[in-house]
Amino acid sequence: MIAVVSNAWLIDGHADDYARITAEFEVVHATIAGYRGRRLLHGTDDPRHIVNIRFFDRIEDYDELVAHPDYAVWIGRLSEHIEPRDPQKEVLDVLLATDR
Repeated sequence: MIAVVSNAWLIDGHADDYARITAEFEVVHATIAGYRGRRLLHGTDDPRHIVNIRFFDRIEDYDELVAHPDYAVWIGRLSEHIEPRDPQKEVLDVLLATDR
């Protein structure tokens, strides 16, 4: 399993809209057979900081998501709520996963 970790910084007052659009974006993620879910984290020290962690079976599953015809539209909608910065994304191998 891999994790795709993205960092973003919200425009003040946009957390609810960003979270709502992220939840709606699940409709596209659900079309990817190897998609295994996500966690959206909100900074406590810096409430504008958002960490989005998405889990996939393989990097090819993430590539399939990015190639989806509606992907760019959803990213555009999310981008309206974050500060413009260079993308901060990393792909990590999952060594251990426990959920309760």
